[in-house]
Amino acid sequence: MRYEFKYLVPMEQYTALRSALLPFLRPDPFAALQPGGLYTVRSLYYDTPGFEMYHTKVDGIAHRMKVRLRGYNQGGSNSGVFMEIKRKYESPILKNRSEAPFGVVLQLFEGKSIDQFAGLIQDPDNARRFFYQILSRNMRPVINIIYDREPFTGSHLDPENDFRLTFDLHLRSVAYPRVDQLFEETGAMFAFPGFFILEVKFNRFCPAWVKPVLEDFQLRKEPASKYVGAINSNRFINPERFNDAFAKGSLGDRWRADLAKPN
Repeated sequence: MRYEFKYLVPMEQYTALRSALLPFLRPDPFAALQPGGLYTVRSLYYDTPGFEMYHTKVDGIAHRMKVRLRGYNQGGSNSGVFMEIKRKYESPILKNRSEAPFGVVLQLFEGKSIDQFAGLIQDPDNARRFFYQILSRNMRPVINIIYDREPFTGSHLDPENDFRLTFDLHLRSVAYPRVDQLFEETGAMFAFPGFFILEVKFNRFCPAWVKPVLEDFQLRKEPASKYVGAINSNRFINPERFNDAFAKGSLGDRWRADLAKPN
């Protein structure tokens, strides 16, 4: 299980807040290799024709789920992408995740069987869970959510706690993308203008130094959902009614026949 705290922070506090937090942090090893210590996160979020995932969040349903395909930076067909199901039970978060090359994932969406790519798909059972959710709920990609992430770990590494703190900047979105448009952002619209999202994540406990620093900046934990914020800010999406986009992009009966229902 994992816990996530989110804070919506005015951009004018970014420099001062970052300076106050840095003594307790070290750069994320992957981000340290990227220009400026940031990388770009790109997530295609799936939802039902009735926008079930959107409404369960807005309505504050304690047990809810998100289904998404996630990639990073300017990827290509050989880039690793992640098929994810993210579940929240009250406060803890559980995640089923499977990694595969983007080109392989595109072939899965075209109807190829997961079994054809033995060795190329990590955690194939999680990949089956991902497609089972999409097929059984008639889900489609509703929005591509994009942001620039500056991630850190705690200065004292604790693998069991896996503490991470991230600054998520320049949140933007593209409505009703195709799966092969994961790494595109033409026509993107910005969400939460003038703000960024601070995320604090851990497995067991939140370090004692976090709360005093955030209190100095008068920050309070709040449900700063990127998915809901991006949906609400994108004028091309109306979660209150069925959209014609859901009638497009069927995976087909052949794929459905190959899919084994997970336990």
